[in-house]
Amino acid sequence: MELNKISPWAWQDNFGYSQAIEVKQSEGTLYCSGQTAMTADGQPFNGTMEEQIALSLDNLKTVIEKAGYEIKNLVRLNIYTTSIPETFAAWGTLAGWLQKHGSVPTSTLLEVKALAFPELKIEFEATVIK
Repeated sequence: MELNKISPWAWQDNFGYSQAIEVKQSEGTLYCSGQTAMTADGQPFNGTMEEQIALSLDNLKTVIEKAGYEIKNLVRLNIYTTSIPETFAAWGTLAGWLQKHGSVPTSTLLEVKALAFPELKIEFEATVIK
């Protein structure tokens, strides 16, 4: 498999994402449902934005690895948040996680009125290739 990251500018590097990724010779594609700060027993976790980002990313990691894929091959990460200012204030948690796993995915950040449960503040929807 070959990944070709296309980022004609440098500013997106500060946010840890790519403008586009071309994938050649992929063996498979994993489309992940939105992962939020849900506990293992299916209850929403009512924590800070930073805590919710960390738990949501842990949940995403679990799904990706259970399917036999690797986070380094994450090519798309859509982010839905109830507060862009809170998300940017806690951005280091996400950026550190991506850097730790060697991933620079394409990404879209959207502020939404609400997520599935009122306690939830952020949701990550991912596409990973093999």
